[in-house]
Amino acid sequence: MGLVTGILTLPFAPARMVVWLGGVIRDQVEHELYDPAVIRRQLEELDEARSAGRIDEQEAARQEQDLLDRLFRSSGPTG
Repeated sequence: MGLVTGILTLPFAPARMVVWLGGVIRDQVEHELYDPAVIRRQLEELDEARSAGRIDEQEAARQEQDLLDRLFRSSGPTG
C-alpha cells in the first residue's frame, strides 16, 4: 500500500478493523459450534446430566438430537 493510498484510506481503518474482527469472531463461533471434539464433550456432559437426574428424558433427547445434527452437519460433504 502506497503512502497516498494509506493516507486516503485511513478514515476507513476502524470500519476495516470491525469487519476483520467480525470475521475472527464468526470463525471462532463456527469452530466451537461444529468442532466434533466439542460436540462429543457436550454429549458426554448431557449423558452425565441425564444419569444424575438434572435433566428429564424428553429435554435430554431434544438436546442430544440437536448435538447429533450439528455433528453430522460438521462432518458432511460441506463440513
